[in-house]
Amino acid sequence: MSTLTTSSAWLSLQDHLPVMAKQNLRELFTQDPNRFKSFSLKLNDILMDYSKHPISQSTINLLLELARQQGLEEKISEMFCGGRVNFSEDRAALHFALRREDALILDGVDIMPEIHDVLTKMERFTSSIRNGERKGYSGKAFTDIVSIGIGGSNLGPVMVTEALKPYSADHISSHFISNIDGTQLSTILKKLNPETTLFIIASKTFTTQETMANARAARKWFLAQGGSEKIIADHFVAVSTNRMEVEKFGINADNIFKFWDWVGGRYSLWSAIGLPIALSIGMENFYLFLKGAREMDQHFIAAPMERNLPVILGLIGIWQINFFGNKSHAILPYDQSLHRFPAYLQQLEMESNGKRIDRSGNEVDYSTGAIVWGEPGTNGQHAFYQLLHQGTQITPADFLAPCISHNPVDNQHRLLLANFIAQTEAMMQGKKKNEICEEYEVELSEESPIKDTFKKTIPHKVFPGGRPTTSILFKKLDPKTLGSLIALYEHKVFVQSVIWNTNPFDQWGVELGKQLTGKVLDELKNEMQITSHDSSTNGLINYFKENR
Repeated sequence: MSTLTTSSAWLSLQDHLPVMAKQNLRELFTQDPNRFKSFSLKLNDILMDYSKHPISQSTINLLLELARQQGLEEKISEMFCGGRVNFSEDRAALHFALRREDALILDGVDIMPEIHDVLTKMERFTSSIRNGERKGYSGKAFTDIVSIGIGGSNLGPVMVTEALKPYSADHISSHFISNIDGTQLSTILKKLNPETTLFIIASKTFTTQETMANARAARKWFLAQGGSEKIIADHFVAVSTNRMEVEKFGINADNIFKFWDWVGGRYSLWSAIGLPIALSIGMENFYLFLKGAREMDQHFIAAPMERNLPVILGLIGIWQINFFGNKSHAILPYDQSLHRFPAYLQQLEMESNGKRIDRSGNEVDYSTGAIVWGEPGTNGQHAFYQLLHQGTQITPADFLAPCISHNPVDNQHRLLLANFIAQTEAMMQGKKKNEICEEYEVELSEESPIKDTFKKTIPHKVFPGGRPTTSILFKKLDPKTLGSLIALYEHKVFVQSVIWNTNPFDQWGVELGKQLTGKVLDELKNEMQITSHDSSTNGLINYFKENR
């Protein structure tokens, strides 16, 4: 047994669990007309309602005691003071510094001037592309930006660029290439004119296998379409720490945008990795994006834990994962602009907290993280909500929606929000057998073939309810609000990592597959039968060779 699961705060929550497990969510609302007020929080234009969870004030008090026991407030302070919270790589985790304004000392040096220098460079570059001052080799203004990266170098910029399309420049189109499958690259490149296309290659080491394969293919395409080695510098820029490899590729040193080893990939969209975002929405909006995140940072640092949005969101997740045993978590944005938000949070949460070893190197005996997935509403309602409402496993869900739409069409946004609100109510309330009978005005005692048929369908129409949801409503999806929302989830992840005593800033789990890929790739280059692996791997390799 671990120190965590034998601790007094953990055991108190375990003792409390049967009390709340017996409670019916619908009845909790009946008992307390002020439940929403008691279990909702606001920051600026963001409302977070967590009242539709099986919690009481005692639950929250016990969860806060767990947080105090695990030293959450001290860990928050340590991170924001530049402590080496990424202990397995002996680094600080300073993604928050990318949106900070005041000084931050790391190893005796204030890192903020260098961060602001990069932002200034981004501002100059972005302005020159957007106003047409900087042109392609034929003298034409750039019309298309192609960003090549993978993981954190892709998911964040894609998600934000899609979410903030109402703020994007009409004369510039954004494209993203991440998959090593040549289909994505070919599909995008065939639409583009090399004379007006700018490529951004995002790779911290400039050796990432998938990114560099796609970058080389893009370079080859550019040269084949009339470009030359000399003018690659005009059409390719890099976001990287490896200047030597970037220059070898043909990119001028002036076109290298720096970022730092204390920025993890999935936390990097605030840095020059966000250059595609800035090119799309402009630096003025990018600064508002940073401001929104900074305001959430300040709230996370200063607000008391019981009124702290990231703390409460994280602790509610702990309650669901570790005590109710729910292993899956749905992200359901009721805004088509956020259609990539679930994928972004998949990486943020699963790569950060998908760990089985604690800070001391011991294997944990509790769940760390849930399987994160989702789709926009209302599409999901006609796909997987069946399982959410009546399935055998309970999946907590976060519902997100703006009060104001960027694209009001007739009455559609009101209809969208009606669905949003109704779905959370339906998941909480459910529908009982007697309510179904009343709805259809059927007396079960009546005898008739129709009534008999109806009786048989009643069990299928019952909704158990008690399905937990968190609702996050905000005034409008603008750059500042989106920055706050992303930072909210970043800090939620940190809160949970502190409770679980794990490191959310490394990702050793991606390394083994990379290592084995190199060996398999060498074996796929020849025609020899392979026998050096297990029978399944041998069979797959040999079948591919026979059929390629």
